[in-house]
Amino acid sequence: MWALLKMAMAVVVVVMPGGFPLVLAYIATRTLLERWRVAQAQAREEGRPVSVRDVVGSLHFRDLIREARAVTAL
Repeated sequence: MWALLKMAMAVVVVVMPGGFPLVLAYIATRTLLERWRVAQAQAREEGRPVSVRDVVGSLHFRDLIREARAVTAL
């Protein structure tokens, strides 16, 4: 199932104009959601509210690259 979805995304990038920014947006969204979950868990342990600033502040370019590799690995 996931392999088929990944292959379909690769075809969209190659065929559809604007496909590359679409995949970049997908990767950024996945990374931000994962960071949001981690920030929520840390905030719950520390007893404080989580903010978008915490999530974006902890995001690094290498995390986006790691997520892109995970998404596109067949």
